[in-house]
Amino acid sequence: MSNDIAESIGSTQLLAMYQRMVLARRFEETVNDLYMQGRIPSTLHLAIGQEASAVGVLSGLKAGDTVFSTHRPHAHAIAHGVSPDAMMAELMAKATGTCKGKGGSMHIGDFRLGFVPAIAIVGGNIPIAAGAALAAKLKGSDAVTVCFFGDGAANEGAWHEGLNLAAIWDLPVVFVCENNQYAASTPFREAFRIPAIADRAAAYGMPGVTVDGNDVLAVYAAAGAAIARARRGAGPTLLELLTYRLCGHSRSDPRTYRTREEEAEWQQRDPIPAFAANLVSHRFATEEQLAEIDAEVETILVQAIAYAEQSPGPALADVVYGLYA
Repeated sequence: MSNDIAESIGSTQLLAMYQRMVLARRFEETVNDLYMQGRIPSTLHLAIGQEASAVGVLSGLKAGDTVFSTHRPHAHAIAHGVSPDAMMAELMAKATGTCKGKGGSMHIGDFRLGFVPAIAIVGGNIPIAAGAALAAKLKGSDAVTVCFFGDGAANEGAWHEGLNLAAIWDLPVVFVCENNQYAASTPFREAFRIPAIADRAAAYGMPGVTVDGNDVLAVYAAAGAAIARARRGAGPTLLELLTYRLCGHSRSDPRTYRTREEEAEWQQRDPIPAFAANLVSHRFATEEQLAEIDAEVETILVQAIAYAEQSPGPALADVVYGLYA
């Protein structure tokens, strides 16, 4: 952990970042258990192991900025401040959910916070994010758009079109590739003939940066530079975060395409215990403070489950609400 970066952030924000990482992890572990109990009706795409990417990037935004997520949105939503109560209600198909119980796990969002309901089509969010950035530029706003996607999306046609458009118009958008090494079950090495996705940035005339996506402060620093660049009107950046999902692609994934030795190696790089150890060793927090945060997170989750279970389901009349032809 870079002491310079940590010093510039300060203990209060560092602890807030730790809290969001733990909350994202425990939220996903909890909803996985609920799914196995039959209490969540739809499938789940979890991001366990990728919390540093979400928190590191989104901790650098401000009110008025816009975030686009993917079919794996829970950590992004929590990092950006979306209510765990409303998220849990959405997963349980309740009317108090973020999309009134109609979207489920892959469409978490809150327009009030600038968190656009997640777009599950792989690569589908990228040109739309460019459009949101264009809107901000035309309005004369200094708002920045952040768009997350995985390594698989970088081989979609919409990805190339969105990046090119953002580049030629100098749009205020940061494209964030969470390269977790697999597009579902396809290894990165079998789908790319380049060592890093960030290398493609040069073809569009924008900076490309590859960062350890499991180091939350390295992510924060790199994202902060990209966000500042976009905010001052200098155009987009392609940020590649090297990370790993410690779970399967979805609930039906047996993970037969990767070895348990590989998983164990990445488990040793788990971003949460690494961040906790560094906070304590560099005296930014005590073990007691971190334990208190862990306990507070459990209370938040108990409350979220209770809120969701006590909430009503959508009314039959709502079936056509929000539909447009």
